[in-house]
Amino acid sequence: MLGSVDSCVLAGLDVRRVHVEADIARGGQGTFSLVGLATTTVKEARERVRSAIRNSGLEFPSTRLTVNLAPAELRKQGTGLDLPIAVAIALARAHKPPPPRTAFLGELALDGSVRHVDGVLVAARGLCGLGYERIFVPAEDAAEAALVDGLEAIPCPSLLAVVNHLLGTELMAATPPGVDERPYENAIEPDLSEVHGQEEAKRALEVAAAGGHHLLMSGPPGAGKTMLARCLPGILPPLELSEALEVAQVKSLLGELPRDRPLDWARPFRAPHHSVSTAGLIGGGGGLALPGEISRANHGVLFLDEMAEFQSTVLQALRQPIESGRITITRSGGSVAYPACFTLVAATNPCPCGWASDGLRACRCSQSAIDTYQRRLSGPLLDRIDLQVAVRRVPLETLASEPTGETSSDVRERVVRARRRQVQRQGSLNAQLKPSRLRQLAGLAPPSRRTLERWSAQRGMTARGFHRAWRVARTAADLEGSEQIEEHHVLEALGFRLQDVAA
Repeated sequence: MLGSVDSCVLAGLDVRRVHVEADIARGGQGTFSLVGLATTTVKEARERVRSAIRNSGLEFPSTRLTVNLAPAELRKQGTGLDLPIAVAIALARAHKPPPPRTAFLGELALDGSVRHVDGVLVAARGLCGLGYERIFVPAEDAAEAALVDGLEAIPCPSLLAVVNHLLGTELMAATPPGVDERPYENAIEPDLSEVHGQEEAKRALEVAAAGGHHLLMSGPPGAGKTMLARCLPGILPPLELSEALEVAQVKSLLGELPRDRPLDWARPFRAPHHSVSTAGLIGGGGGLALPGEISRANHGVLFLDEMAEFQSTVLQALRQPIESGRITITRSGGSVAYPACFTLVAATNPCPCGWASDGLRACRCSQSAIDTYQRRLSGPLLDRIDLQVAVRRVPLETLASEPTGETSSDVRERVVRARRRQVQRQGSLNAQLKPSRLRQLAGLAPPSRRTLERWSAQRGMTARGFHRAWRVARTAADLEGSEQIEEHHVLEALGFRLQDVAA
């Protein structure tokens, strides 16, 4: 007697199809063999499956049972193969063929109930791309599987319910497909209007939000750097559907997706502590690497407070994903790639004590200590940050007065209009433009070009810095609604790189 069903295992955000075959042979002493390069967690499925079948009122084979996980050369890990193994055994006993274009995924409890597994959304999207039309998943994971258009998600409360459905005795209803309605606007807190003064930093935030540019703020303690950074999500537009699904996939893989509302339209904001390890920031772990903070911040904001306090090796690991928007990690279990298209916002003090060039409090640091502290931020890393601004403390007497600045809603309207212009013109944000596309779609008027070239040559800017200033100038023009990059747009962009050149 032979029964078989389809399932899958995950390799990062990629899906590997697994064909589960169960053979019930005559003779033997009730042995249960599991073959197909299974890890320890999969091998332990034998005991879970045996107990789940018996405690569900079903008959477990008393003769020799062999379960094969094909392809045999593919390493299988995780508990999601429990359900397909049990279903394959049940179909073998019932002499039933496998359901067409159908996959199964879920962990089994000893009483036969089907438990949550991580990565159901990733599995559902991958299986749908492979041509599957139906997936049986744990009941609590059905909402995220139903987000995939064109795939029917069947919620499974127990193994017995699944078997009865397949035998036609008691059918289960599929979870209604669809996604939550996108909110009109994000909740805004803190509001940009609550920031007193800091006009240059506010403008830098607006440019960063409009073009997806990276930002570094330097200033003494208490100047408002952290509050400014936390205002950035409030001036960003909600996620698009494709972006929200990408964000949800990473959360699903990590088991962080809320069961009641699997799709969130708010852009991620991640603020790891400066003691974070390289694996914690970019991803890692044993076997196949898991996503890190930069992938959790995909399509959102990665805030590094006290950037100079981060380990040097951790900061250097950011250089490649900042450029490419993806991170590829190779570990003992293989290589996986994760998205990492984030906006970096960093804050740092000018010196170890924080009061260098404050004007109100004297700095206690020696010049050598200041130089050593500032060298923690390497030139190649700073060269990848488009906007660099100095944040100074505002007078204390102004803090008790009512703020008079623009609200986050007002600024967000300009940001949304600028982003819409970029998408219509080039299909991406300005920060993602390659040099060839930059020349083609963001041409400089002759005076603007002369200013950019002359200033860059005099200050010794790198080719990367030259192109980044050009992109920022294009964003400044988009915020103004200008088709041409004027000279004042270039001058504003160059002003945001003064600290970089001085360093």
